[in-house]
Amino acid sequence: MSAISTAHMRIARPSRDLEAARRFWVTGLGLDVLYAHEADGGERRHSLLMVGWPDAGWHLELTRDPAAPLEPTPTPDDLLVVYLAGPVPDALVERLLAHGGTRVPAHNPYWDTWGITVQDPDGYRLVLCTRSWSHS
Repeated sequence: MSAISTAHMRIARPSRDLEAARRFWVTGLGLDVLYAHEADGGERRHSLLMVGWPDAGWHLELTRDPAAPLEPTPTPDDLLVVYLAGPVPDALVERLLAHGGTRVPAHNPYWDTWGITVQDPDGYRLVLCTRSWSHS
């Protein structure tokens, strides 16, 4: 099953405002824009913003259909966790807040013990975790 274990993962979500999302995820967190396009009413019905780190095994895809926009419906436990393997830099939290984020308490207190939770402009939660991650 090696093809499965090395497969790239896309996390797709609707967004109310792709420019606000770009400010949070790119300018705030420091992800790269991997691809973007505006809806044109034809084949490109949706506006699209893909962000991530170029060498990561995942990326975040944010979409908006101007003709039939979807309202994001995150729950308090819909999390994207970034394992930092060390303290969360104050400057990073300040940058996220300055670019549309809101610091919130975690629904699960585990994440307050091991990190900081910031809500993005669409209401989804990013956890900056002080722990490291290993699948072994």
